[in-house]
Amino acid sequence: MAPEKEEEITKVKITGKCRVKPNKKLGRSECQLVTFDLPYIAFQYNQKLMVYKGDEYGDRVGKLKDGLGLVLEDFYQLAGKLAKDEDWVFRVEYDDDMEGVEVLEAKAEWIGVDDLTVEEGTSTLKELIPYNGILNSEGLHRPLLSVQLTKLKDGLAMGLAFNHAILDGTSTWHFMSSWAQICSGLPSISLLPFLDRTKVRNTKVKLQLSPPDQNGSSTDDAKPVDPPLRERVFKFSESGINKIKSKINSNIPSGSSKPFSTFQSLAVHIWRHVTQARQLKPEDYTVFTVFADCRKRVDPPMPESYFGNLIQAIFTVTAAGLLSMNPPEFGASMIQKAIETHDAKAIEERNKQFESAPKVYQFKDAGANCVAVGSSPRFPVYEVDFGWGKPETVRSGINNRFDGMVYLYQGKSGGRSIDVEISLEAGAMERLEKDKEFVLEVN
Repeated sequence: MAPEKEEEITKVKITGKCRVKPNKKLGRSECQLVTFDLPYIAFQYNQKLMVYKGDEYGDRVGKLKDGLGLVLEDFYQLAGKLAKDEDWVFRVEYDDDMEGVEVLEAKAEWIGVDDLTVEEGTSTLKELIPYNGILNSEGLHRPLLSVQLTKLKDGLAMGLAFNHAILDGTSTWHFMSSWAQICSGLPSISLLPFLDRTKVRNTKVKLQLSPPDQNGSSTDDAKPVDPPLRERVFKFSESGINKIKSKINSNIPSGSSKPFSTFQSLAVHIWRHVTQARQLKPEDYTVFTVFADCRKRVDPPMPESYFGNLIQAIFTVTAAGLLSMNPPEFGASMIQKAIETHDAKAIEERNKQFESAPKVYQFKDAGANCVAVGSSPRFPVYEVDFGWGKPETVRSGINNRFDGMVYLYQGKSGGRSIDVEISLEAGAMERLEKDKEFVLEVN
């Protein structure tokens, strides 16, 4: 962990640190990062927290390490590192001599599982997940995956930091599910990762970076000028989601090609109410951004098991007044059209545009007054059972958060229930919490 963060984690005592490598020799391999990967090189590590009940900490840690050594035989790129050639063409490479995945053991026995299932804030979570504020570009000299296993009063907190330059959410949860399968006793994983990312794109892109901050605090310097944020999880029940979806589909505009999906219905619900909570002027622009999975959109399509980043940001822009004064199906139609028209041709054009003028993006570049949705309620986060039950909660860490960042997770109760994790400027969050129309369908 970065030295400047140590004072913030003094409550959590790190008791051990090791590296885990694939159990068998695999030799050397390398695969260049492709156009879909490169926009995220200056984002921060993607952080997740999973919390499990139970008091067999030592046994669980041993089981997790053993399973990790096995599952890395298939997902060996995670045990490798980033590299670049003299032309600044990035690649992920693996060699048997590399150190592998970092595993930290820690104690925070005054924290209970119930303390971590609260809907407000991330300050406690911050101490349980490694690599706060660390950029993906630092994968040149850091592990691509760091895992912190913290002993709680009545359970185990698994904090994970994945290098977002080498994998997206679909690949993240494919890996987590596979790791759980091995720990649960299966002799092999059910779906092998498709590791040759050059099959989807084989254009070498030179991406010159400014010299990285050696302290990993590149984004920290600007924080004092940013408004204070609050984080909150709004838990939408299945019945609440159904009401939102039914209401918006009761008056489908003539221009819409089909009924609005669950995602489109919930997305416009969030977008409209966050826009109102921000008290924007009618003429102010507001942007809705979703990171869409392109595995089935590219030509030829890639398998679901494609390991890497195969996502692109899709943007929808309108005036705040138009979004708020029109019925919700107005915004939903815009989102639906943007998603449907992002086909293989649009993806190809976006790739060529990036390749002709490569740009290093920061995680805050999602647009003005934006609502940006990451993660997906389709990811099987509550099915990740290592042999001692499903997680009690799944959360994101503090990385890649800005005013308007939203993470969607399946609800623990199953069905169509969805947890909506939102970061907003404090005043806007307070108004959103008091917005009865927004929270009406929660719980």
